Amino acid sequence: MSGTVKKIADMTFKAGRTIDWDGMAKLLVTDEARKEFSSLRRAFDDVNSQLQTKFSQEPEPIDWEYYRKGIGSRLVDMYKEAYESIEIPKFEDTVTPQYKPKFDALLVELKEAEKQSLKESERLEKEVAEVQELKNKLSTMTAEEYFEKHPELKKKFDDEIRNDYWGY
Repeated sequence: MSGTVKKIADMTFKAGRTIDWDGMAKLLVTDEARKEFSSLRRAFDDVNSQLQTKFSQEPEPIDWEYYRKGIGSRLVDMYKEAYESIEIPKFEDTVTPQYKPKFDALLVELKEAEKQSLKESERLEKEVAEVQELKNKLSTMTAEEYFEKHPELKKKFDDEIRNDYWGY
């Protein structure tokens, strides 16, 4: 095969070694995500092994003398000439330049989404901690202590009592 395919196979192999599969697996929460991640990893490993075995090896050279003895030199020379005249075109990547700016824009968007997600996660963790604290204190908490934390409810109840509204 051509040297370009071998270079691509080598780069893919190196990329496979640098991917932190275990680190990414730890970030997954649902069973469905773990299942999809597992199938992605299997597919990546399959493609990577195919690139390493099939495309990274040079083909065995043809033993033209062996065929000359069995078939005849005139026909073999004709095939040899045709075989050697074949030019395998060099691969030119025209797709990457088109999609690289889109990919870079998605990476920027991903980083922004990650920041927003971390902020939201932090906010939700604080809220869960507050609810847990409230849950633990609820059995011994007085109404005054509760209304200190939620003055809007105290105002609402005071307004209802003042307006003689008892909910029926």
